Amino acid sequence: MLKAAAKRPELSGPLFLEDITTMVLCKPKLLPLKSLTLEKLEKMHQAAQDTIRQQEMAEKDQRQITH
Repeated sequence: MLKAAAKRPELSGPLFLEDITTMVLCKPKLLPLKSLTLEKLEKMHQAAQDTIRQQEMAEKDQRQITH
């Protein structure tokens, strides 16, 4: 074993291993400004408002027809 270590200088000395912890930075992840749930709620709210407007317009048209 000593003969093999003498032939290879990197194996002849003491072995030191340092464990240094470093921060690894990764790419930033872009988060949506609005969540999918919030977007769905806004669409539902907009659809409800459109339905109410259509009903109000229909009532207004019927009032004009009767008067």
